[in-house]
Amino acid sequence: MKINTIMNACQDKRTKTFFFICIFLSFLLKIDAVQASTVYCQAKSFTFKMEQKTVQEVIDYLESKSEFVFLFYEGIMGTQQKVSLSVKDGNIYEVMDRLLENTSISYEIKDRQIVLKPKEKSTVPASAQGTSQQRKKVTGIVLNEQGESLPGVAIQVVGTPRGVTTDIDGTFSIEVTSADKLLFSFLGMQDETVAVNNQTQIVVKMKSQADLLDEVTVVAFAKQKKESVIGSISTVKPSELKVPSSNLTTALAGRVAGLISYQRSGEPGQDNADFFIRGVTTFGYKADPLILIDGVEVTSSELARLQPDDIASFSIMKDATSSALYGARGANGVILVTTKEGKEGKLNVSVRFEESFSTPTRSIDIADPITYMLKHNEAVTTRNPLAAQPYSQEKVDNTIAGVNPYIYPAVDWYNMLFKDMTNNHRFNMSLSGGGKVARYYVALTYNKDNGILKVDNRNNFNSNINLNRIGVRSNINLNLTKTTEMAIRVNADFDDYSGPIDGGEGMFKKVMRANPVLYPAYYQPDEKNMQAKHILFGNTPTANYVNPYADMVKGYKEYSKTIVVAQAEIKQNLDFLTKGLNLRIMANTQRNSYFDVTRAYNPYFYIIDRYDRKTQTYTLRNVNENSATEWLNYNEGAKIVDSSFYLEAAAEYNRTFNEKHDVGGLLVYTMKTSLTGNAGNLIKSLPYRNLGLAGRFTYGYDSRYFIEGNFGYNGSERFSKNHRFGFFPSVGLGWMVSNEKFFKPLSKVVTQLKLKGTYGIVGNDAIGTPDDRFFYLSQVEQGKSSAPGFGLNFDQPLNRPITSILRYANDNITWEIAKKLNLGIEATIMNDLNIQAEYFRENRSKILMDRAAIVPEIGLEAAVRANIGEAFAHGFDMSMDYNKYFNNGFWLTGRFNFTYSTSEFRKYEEPAYSDAPWRSHVGHSLAQTWGYIGERLFIDQADIDNSPKQFGEYMPGDIKYRDINRDGIINENDQVPIGLPTSPEIVYGFGLSAGWKGLDFSFFFQGLGRESFWIDQSQTAPFIDTDGDPNWVSNNALLRVYADNHWSETNQNPYALWPRLSNTLVDNNNRTSTWFMRNGSFIRLKQVELGYTFPEKWMRKIYVSNLRLYLSGTNLLTFSKFKLWDPEMAGNGLGYPIQKTYNIGLQLSF
Repeated sequence: MKINTIMNACQDKRTKTFFFICIFLSFLLKIDAVQASTVYCQAKSFTFKMEQKTVQEVIDYLESKSEFVFLFYEGIMGTQQKVSLSVKDGNIYEVMDRLLENTSISYEIKDRQIVLKPKEKSTVPASAQGTSQQRKKVTGIVLNEQGESLPGVAIQVVGTPRGVTTDIDGTFSIEVTSADKLLFSFLGMQDETVAVNNQTQIVVKMKSQADLLDEVTVVAFAKQKKESVIGSISTVKPSELKVPSSNLTTALAGRVAGLISYQRSGEPGQDNADFFIRGVTTFGYKADPLILIDGVEVTSSELARLQPDDIASFSIMKDATSSALYGARGANGVILVTTKEGKEGKLNVSVRFEESFSTPTRSIDIADPITYMLKHNEAVTTRNPLAAQPYSQEKVDNTIAGVNPYIYPAVDWYNMLFKDMTNNHRFNMSLSGGGKVARYYVALTYNKDNGILKVDNRNNFNSNINLNRIGVRSNINLNLTKTTEMAIRVNADFDDYSGPIDGGEGMFKKVMRANPVLYPAYYQPDEKNMQAKHILFGNTPTANYVNPYADMVKGYKEYSKTIVVAQAEIKQNLDFLTKGLNLRIMANTQRNSYFDVTRAYNPYFYIIDRYDRKTQTYTLRNVNENSATEWLNYNEGAKIVDSSFYLEAAAEYNRTFNEKHDVGGLLVYTMKTSLTGNAGNLIKSLPYRNLGLAGRFTYGYDSRYFIEGNFGYNGSERFSKNHRFGFFPSVGLGWMVSNEKFFKPLSKVVTQLKLKGTYGIVGNDAIGTPDDRFFYLSQVEQGKSSAPGFGLNFDQPLNRPITSILRYANDNITWEIAKKLNLGIEATIMNDLNIQAEYFRENRSKILMDRAAIVPEIGLEAAVRANIGEAFAHGFDMSMDYNKYFNNGFWLTGRFNFTYSTSEFRKYEEPAYSDAPWRSHVGHSLAQTWGYIGERLFIDQADIDNSPKQFGEYMPGDIKYRDINRDGIINENDQVPIGLPTSPEIVYGFGLSAGWKGLDFSFFFQGLGRESFWIDQSQTAPFIDTDGDPNWVSNNALLRVYADNHWSETNQNPYALWPRLSNTLVDNNNRTSTWFMRNGSFIRLKQVELGYTFPEKWMRKIYVSNLRLYLSGTNLLTFSKFKLWDPEMAGNGLGYPIQKTYNIGLQLSF
């Protein structure tokens, strides 16, 4: 009985406790709901213009643009009364106050419901009406755009001297009346005015004065309102480019719609990604886009050095309208980057430090030395059973048994020279601030990237890759007068490199070409060499075999590279002449320098002279005593010095008439001159010059209809006077459908819908080769070569200097022309999902080509060229961005990008190919490969005898090709288009980011498709010397996959991966064919990041405004059918591998 009583009591107690918890949670939820409602009422802003609209129409609009719901009885109140209203960034209180100001309607906001009711007639004496204006206590908090509290914000009651300031937590309390308005002011922030009305809690989110990027888009030479932008422009948030890498270009793949990007190497300093905007449609030497940083043209290497922390905006301009103003420079699209500027406010210091660890995404699996010997013997005897085997059975057996490794070496070159992981350091610090007159942004960057080569302590120098990069940036903005602003921008990059003489990729290739069993990497000294001061490197009696270890430790290469850029810009507001007119002048100068030196000794190579099997001792003999040295030799490398000057002047006009007609105009003059200090010849030493005049006109009506026209008038030094200048216009139309009356029923779902289209002509003068300075002049070389004499004594002089013609003059060579069409749609769904989709096409004509019809037998020494080529490209790109913020502090963002771009030859100078039409380039991609179709491997000699004749000598187990034209012989007429283009036609990326309170997590996948590449059968052919260096002998390594899957007498698989082994390069197998063709498609987990931002209250105690700790990684997982190496490297698989990176970082602001 007692037990039951106790149990009942406990149960009752638990019930009461549970009930109490429920009430308490309900109370908290209520408070949270009220606070959330208050936050929403203050945070949600409206911008619109309405002329002679009914109150009902305005209410419908507000409901479609927000989460507010209006409640009222229709017919009782005058909701059909017409009003005119113009609001910019007003909250719901300001909108309702102005909307109902001259009506008989009052309102009350409850949560997100707005109740409308008739205004009550006043029956209170005038003397008593002041009681309705009695003061009440209002509390609140002031936040910045990142949601951080702002201490020290000045809050003033408008029209009175009364006011307060926010405390250290950004909170405030003030006595006001419902009719008062509060003005919030803070240095560096835009002023905010808030009407009190019925509020008792106010949350104010202040915007930075310098941060206008959410309302405008950076376009060519200017900025435009987002709604009026017609051209095809994709933007990337700088935060999305923050990857654990010192190379910004590696972060672009899959993140920008319309950008084709891929990386072929992971070597520090050589790991730039290749990227093209909407593919390639030119045969010329320059297919990559124009890159501008703060309006100045730079190379992809300079873009790679740019720090994401210093970027304010990153835009990709893809169509003719958006890039037309850049003229010929923007023929292949434009990447436009602006860097951060200082903001008004106190000094803000931001620091980021990262420590990362990198390892190859995938290492090549090489067969072990024993397998190497056995298969090498097989390669010899399978072709000639009577031939002597390179390795005796005794050598094989002793190597297997592990007998003296210096006599029977089995060297794992890869693991001897390379380590599994290396660490890198990155540091970035910026200081910004300023006042009304001057603002500054100063940044310092230091990156240290190391290679994965091992450091050998036998040397007193480090031959591993060690790349140190220092960057300094200073952006100063000065308000000289109220209408005049001056900007001074200076940035400098300094690279200091030390590493192996042949570079990281060179060392990888030497490892893949070194014999693992002929000699050891080095010998332990024998008795007579005990006092030797040098390393006793192993080699053969000829001392000319590749020893990667000797090449790594014998010396090192250093280079120093410096880039200094100085820029001055003046902006003048000319409103005193006419409203909306501005003038801007910018001058920029750049200085580049580079030099390298190599310091190395000539290694001493040794062989075994005598070997005592009983004592296991040996005597060494030096085989290159006359050429080896114990001291360092010094060799100077390239020295490059160049400079450039760029001038830009622009007049811009923007004005709105009658609140409906937006008129804009822009006129730009550009001039660039560049010089090379050690050009090498007279032509290249002359200054390079380009001139351009460009303009833009824009018109928008009632935020619904938009038209834009652009032109570029450019001059190029490369063409004759008749073709020197080109005029390239473009036009665009836009329609903001969502601003039409008929669209209102859909506006709750599709909150914004815009249609746009552009068409334009773009010229390109980057044709031929970079050495073609002046097409209208002949290029002749005198005395560079010689020939025997002639005449009576034809041998006197023995050799006479001769004249060579490198190019014939051609006045008819002119601009390459691209006609571009772009059709696009922009939509916003439920205010959370933004979609942009575009179809594009390009017809490129007058492409410079060699005339194939002019054969060498005519007697011409140089090729004859003309603008006769034509190409076509088209495709589709789209992006989807999702942003959702919840009341409980949770947020979620997502991004998806997709690009498909394909091209084809329309006109190509080539033979008629009447008997083999499949050889014609016309109708095929510009990146198409022609080759043979490998049907299978020959089964036996009878199979060979009954098949068409192929190339050289071949045997059963070699590749059998298809006779396309059935003429009984395999030759060039049997080459057909094989595989997909070598440049990917599809690139995509998708990812999500989420956060709650201080915790955040993100991931991003990147992939590409419709790409083929070829395994280089020559470079991977085992046992063979294919490096092309006559001074050194190499033996290609045996890949494990070849050892396990090749044709042999015991494995006569006609579909084996590798044909019959050979000790020499088999001409028949060394052909471009489908046999070694592979699919380059892949998808990889490009980036993952987990971060935590410490609570602000904790940080303020140590005077820190923000502290974030994060873990991240790149290239963590790759999914592909190709397994030999990283598929993104394509055919460069034997190079320095792409790196997988693990990173820990700290971001600090104070």
